[in-house]
Amino acid sequence: MNVGTQELLIFLAIGLVAGWLAGLLLGGGGLLRNLIVGVIGAFVGGWLLSVANISLPVGHPLASQIITATLGAIVVIIVARVVVK
Repeated sequence: MNVGTQELLIFLAIGLVAGWLAGLLLGGGGLLRNLIVGVIGAFVGGWLLSVANISLPVGHPLASQIITATLGAIVVIIVARVVVK
């Protein structure tokens, strides 16, 4: 397995975990939905934290990425619910 494939799989796994966590907090879910929401949430969370100049005080990089993606996924779900209504 080359490095690019490994990085992509890790990114998708982080997105899946983040989408699952956001789904636990806000309801809803399903494997594909969790993956999509988590991956989009990773970008949204990273962007929001950088714009707000917030650095998470988490010592482990993987945990920090999961928290960031989960926060973004929560925002994505809330925005989607507002738009659909």
